[in-house]
Amino acid sequence: MSWEVVIGLEVHAQLRTRSKIFSGASTAFGSSPNTQACAVDLGYPGVLPVLNGEAVRMAAMFGLATGCSIARRSVFARKNYFYPDLPKGYQISQYELPIVHGGEVSIRLEDGTEKTIGITRAHLEEDAGKSLHEDFHGLSGIDLNRAGVPLLEIVSEPDMRSAREAVAYLKKIHTLVRYLEICDGNMQEGSFRCDANVSVRPQGQTELGTRAELKNLNSFRFIEKAINLEVERQIDVIEGGGKVVQETRLYDSDKNLTRSMRSKEEANDYRYFPDPDLLPVVLDEDWIEARRAELPELPGAKRERFVKDFGLSDYDADVLTSARETADYFEQVVAGLDDAKLAANWIMGELSGALNRDALDIERSKVDAAAMIGLLARIKDDTISGKIAKEVFEAMWEGEGSADEVIEKRGLRQITDTAAIEAIVDEVIAANPTQLEQYRAGKDKLLGFFVGQVMQRTAGKANPGQVNKLLREKLKG
Repeated sequence: MSWEVVIGLEVHAQLRTRSKIFSGASTAFGSSPNTQACAVDLGYPGVLPVLNGEAVRMAAMFGLATGCSIARRSVFARKNYFYPDLPKGYQISQYELPIVHGGEVSIRLEDGTEKTIGITRAHLEEDAGKSLHEDFHGLSGIDLNRAGVPLLEIVSEPDMRSAREAVAYLKKIHTLVRYLEICDGNMQEGSFRCDANVSVRPQGQTELGTRAELKNLNSFRFIEKAINLEVERQIDVIEGGGKVVQETRLYDSDKNLTRSMRSKEEANDYRYFPDPDLLPVVLDEDWIEARRAELPELPGAKRERFVKDFGLSDYDADVLTSARETADYFEQVVAGLDDAKLAANWIMGELSGALNRDALDIERSKVDAAAMIGLLARIKDDTISGKIAKEVFEAMWEGEGSADEVIEKRGLRQITDTAAIEAIVDEVIAANPTQLEQYRAGKDKLLGFFVGQVMQRTAGKANPGQVNKLLREKLKG
């Protein structure tokens, strides 16, 4: 039997507010356990939550960027369940009346086509604390620093049909929230994570199959692996005569398997009801339009502009707009260089490689945009070749100075004097009569041999274009 995979994602994006969603406690990452949980976060008697207006603004920005409707009236509810890291015994969230609903995003598939993924809703809620199991023998610790941290939960329609489509969608949301500067997207710190609802059904069937929820996935690679494993598991269960059970499962990256965590709750299991301590959130048209005016140029529009204005390929434009910081760096370099393709090649090549090697983001690059302009300008004016430029770049990365300083210090200036290059070409030809005879007999590939000999004698400093031109002329005889 042929099976169709059905996937919907629930993305939890931590909003970049300085304080929590209902209290003034800090949201800074990395503090000692339980040092950033105040009486409001812990639900002490007599305390009252106060909504953080910045979280509302950020939620609205996301909704506008994805073509969603912004609710003029939204309501916070209490989601009741008992777990050690939930100090109040309930989580303040939104249920029946979320702040954002009904939008879509477009993803690019591997074959170059685009697919639209619907967004059901995006609602505000507070995060729970964190259970710690690794550092305690036979016990669990509870860190409540995250309790009350503002989250935007973004719920998709079940429109994805493969793990790769799910990853493409997730990367699109990741890029978008970073462009909007509403989430730092740091998956290692837990500020961007997702739950995946996965089911399978026979090809052609319209009714959805029973789904399993994969919980708290926090890397693109693990998300793809976990979904593929879960799809295989469900197909094996059904083809073996069993039935898929609706449940929550965890992905074990060490063993590369999913395992059952608990039966999946329905909405009525949480006994949602409006939070009596919080008034409805009411937004007027002027406020919403003011948020619309704050929207930056979004990734899709920037990508189209890069293709149109700079003549970049779709692939180059996709890579350069995948992060707002990368796009900004590229535009700074192009503004000072006026050669978009050269800038794109170096940013996606040498710069990207160095950043990955040293685990740095582009904002912490050891070669900033101004320094990159200085390096690429020396390639354009033939001061150095592209090959020598790589040596210069590495020296710049290690802090030896600007491109001009490195070139002078190391004596890397390219030889462009035609007479000097011609003399070396004559020497090389005279020193290799056998290869000369073979070349003139039709073995054209030997041109590379002669070029290599000239470059070797000039320590790579001869202008490659001039070398090739002179050799072609002289080797004809």
